[in-house]
Amino acid sequence: MIYEGKAITVKALESGIVELNFDLKGESVNKFNRLTLNELRASVDAIKADGSIKGVIVTSGKDVFIVGADITEFVDNFKLPDEELVAGNLEANKIFSDFEDLAVPTVVAINGIALGGGFEMCLAGDYRVMSETAKIGLPEVKLGIYPGFGGTVRLPRVIGTDNAVEWIASGKENKAADALKVGAVDAVVAPAKLKDAALDLVKRAISGELDYKAKRQPKLEKLKLNAIEQMMCFETAKGFVAGQAGPNYPAPVEAIKSIQKAANFGRDKALEVEAAGFVKLAKTSVAESLIGLFLNDQELKKKAKHHDEIARDVKLAAVLGAGIMGGGIAYQSASKGTPILMKDIREEGIQMGLNEASKLLGKRVEKGRMTPAKMAEALNAIRPTMSYGDFGNVDIVVEAVVENPKVKQIVLAEVEGVVREDAILASNTSTISISLLAQALKRPENFVGMHFFNPVHMMPLVEVIRGEKSSEVAVATTVAYAKKMGKNPIVVNDCPGFLVNRVLFPYFGGFSKLLGFGVDFVRIDKVMEKFGWPMGPAYLSDVVGIDTGHHGRDVMAEGFPDRMAVEGKTAVDVMYEADRLGQKNGKGFYAYETDKRGKPKKVSDPVAYELLKSIVVEEREVTDEDIINFMMIPLCMETVRCLEDGIVDTAAEADMGLIYGIGFPPFRGGALRYIDSIGVAEFVALADKYADLGALYHPTAKLREMAANGQKFFG
Repeated sequence: MIYEGKAITVKALESGIVELNFDLKGESVNKFNRLTLNELRASVDAIKADGSIKGVIVTSGKDVFIVGADITEFVDNFKLPDEELVAGNLEANKIFSDFEDLAVPTVVAINGIALGGGFEMCLAGDYRVMSETAKIGLPEVKLGIYPGFGGTVRLPRVIGTDNAVEWIASGKENKAADALKVGAVDAVVAPAKLKDAALDLVKRAISGELDYKAKRQPKLEKLKLNAIEQMMCFETAKGFVAGQAGPNYPAPVEAIKSIQKAANFGRDKALEVEAAGFVKLAKTSVAESLIGLFLNDQELKKKAKHHDEIARDVKLAAVLGAGIMGGGIAYQSASKGTPILMKDIREEGIQMGLNEASKLLGKRVEKGRMTPAKMAEALNAIRPTMSYGDFGNVDIVVEAVVENPKVKQIVLAEVEGVVREDAILASNTSTISISLLAQALKRPENFVGMHFFNPVHMMPLVEVIRGEKSSEVAVATTVAYAKKMGKNPIVVNDCPGFLVNRVLFPYFGGFSKLLGFGVDFVRIDKVMEKFGWPMGPAYLSDVVGIDTGHHGRDVMAEGFPDRMAVEGKTAVDVMYEADRLGQKNGKGFYAYETDKRGKPKKVSDPVAYELLKSIVVEEREVTDEDIINFMMIPLCMETVRCLEDGIVDTAAEADMGLIYGIGFPPFRGGALRYIDSIGVAEFVALADKYADLGALYHPTAKLREMAANGQKFFG
């Protein structure tokens, strides 16, 4: 053994060839933490010191190659002073450069996922051979940063600037065939032949058949673009990427700027340019928020894994109530491999559900994401029925009938009588108490909420709601089924609106107050979209449905009368009474026309303005900052209350619920991280300035205590 550590070993194979193997002990994946970097340093030094070595292959002892850097270490590192962070970055880069500069040829065998620092390790090798099933990429922009281990320097010199800009700015994972096409790897082979292929390549380089020094040389030099080519390439790319990424996500454009600045330098100077830009991004609030989101997501996945230990396997599911929602649930289940019965009492409902599922599957085939054969298989896995005939074999039933407690109770009691005693019943209710619905059941321990968001195929969140009598097995099985459907489940405790809608309605409450002060809803939409929301509150109301909002508002007012009940008519009441239901009937706050692609396009409607005049209580001048505060303070405050009331267990779950469920701006990290970014004490003081607007704006006693003690929700 030439070197043996806890993450890396270097051992002799044959004819002077050694294998540098990544296999981090105690972890399911390889990653670049401090230990791995230190051992890579020691491994490279050991190889340099051994004159008998003629070539190196790099392999992984795990199913993945290297997933990237250890993100948990980022948080602490990014708090270091700039100079210290730059120096640390360049020190790490020296290890990769020294590996690249070894006096012998190097071949990296990419057996599985190689992302971020993992792919940067691959780029430091002379040759790369890739398994057909592996994926590579530089996804750092998704964390608000860009590659920091030489990715912006080496990749453009390996695959060309245009390709490198696309890979880095998009952060996408790339399949083997695509990687080979652009020259990111030198060969693609079946997984079983990977090591042999790597050995063959290194032997050919040792024999002189392949000139590894010539292969290496472009990575050490400046980019092969003249001044005119550089200007055309980089300026066009910056303009296009800025348009795609938007003003709130600076990392993709900064990555291009780094490549541009380093274009006329050799490797070592170019790495200094990369390090300086990397540190600049690492210190931004966007990076802090997006890294926080990544860590929150990991925490959620760990919690979901815990449920796997007691969950029952769902081999056959059922959905009650077809239509658009039922069809969406059926599509999601069938397309991810779980057969599902779709029951409705009306033939038209069944047809609507099948049409929805067929349409969604057809779109996947059109986009090349599914073969026609797989589409047929998925459609065959949806079994429409108007009777309970096959329900005796069902493991879980998702009830998705009309949002009316009496109707739901009747349907749930009915289905409980025809399923197995251990079958799970789940209600796709958006606001109605699970404990209330459970009163109609003989086995309430087998009953939970399973709240999907519309449209089902696009929205990643599923709220799994634990009622007073829900068993842990019922909760765990529902979580496991949601994961199997490709969703991100969050377990919440029962209350009106659960987590997402309970938090969303105070946001709409702020919107309602602004309209009562005569503020133009189009202006409000523009301000909130600029803040980072995918759509403003008026447009969102129209998309969700004014009738849905009207019903939900009444449920929330009944559940939390102290702060969510309102006196007099609101904008939603006026729209509802005028039968302006939003997109579903072509008129709400906006009117809707059909565009060339057949999609609804919003246009201004004078009738809406006329109707809203009746609810103005006083004309008040408000700034754009006021608009943000009117809406964000109650949303954030209700999120705090949900955490304090134990509706969610952790701040991470609360924030992820809002990002997955209602499109909270990811670059702001979630409601609780948004409070942290302002400062808890500063947020409390800000809320106090708006105290006259009512109880939705009043900080809780515990939040005031946190402010006094200098505490945060994260860290």
